[in-house]
Amino acid sequence: MSDCSTCVVRNRAICASLETDELQLLGHLGRKRMIKRGETLLWEGDPAPVVANIIDGVLKLSVNLQDGREQIVSVMYASDFIGRPFGKESPYRVTAMTDAEICVFSRSSFDSFAKEHPDLQNKLLQRTLDELDRAREWMTMLGKKSATERIATLLVELSDRLTVDGCSPTTLYLDRFELPMDRQQISDILGLTIETVSRQFTRIRKEGIIELPDRRTVIIKDRSRLKALAEIA
Repeated sequence: MSDCSTCVVRNRAICASLETDELQLLGHLGRKRMIKRGETLLWEGDPAPVVANIIDGVLKLSVNLQDGREQIVSVMYASDFIGRPFGKESPYRVTAMTDAEICVFSRSSFDSFAKEHPDLQNKLLQRTLDELDRAREWMTMLGKKSATERIATLLVELSDRLTVDGCSPTTLYLDRFELPMDRQQISDILGLTIETVSRQFTRIRKEGIIELPDRRTVIIKDRSRLKALAEIA
């Protein structure tokens, strides 16, 4: 991959801090890769030979519990950075929830590049702090919010991350997007039963806040009410 200037997430990704000549150097180290839904990029506890920027699609970070169940600990979207720079092992399994396109770098070459470019290291630090803040907010949600508030919070986040200027990239409808996860995965993410997830979707739909044309499509009809339901200012 030699021309990062045309990348659709160029201004939002980890490399946004780089100058044009630096970006060209980094571009020569990376390669684009398509991964299918369900394909795993990194395994929990295994060596982590690569890092990557997400260009398109949604991936999940998960861990296996002692009884064999999967716990989804984070959902990653376009422009997010995955992998562990300067680390040898992956603390999470990284799996595609949708078909996705990523820009992959070998961890060793990315680490060497980052050591020579302080702006990139600062960007990595800022991303780490942002992810820590996000994790703390998520812990607060799981510990304090009701089932309805959790569903509303997730829908607001998905709308923010899966739409561009308020529109889905594949439609002309405001606040319309396709859920990248099924009801079971939503229940795992939010710490709810699948029955509770289904009931809350039905409740929010009946209140006229969202429409559900099918099991994957969500149309937000009243964003202000949805944010109020999620207790988001």
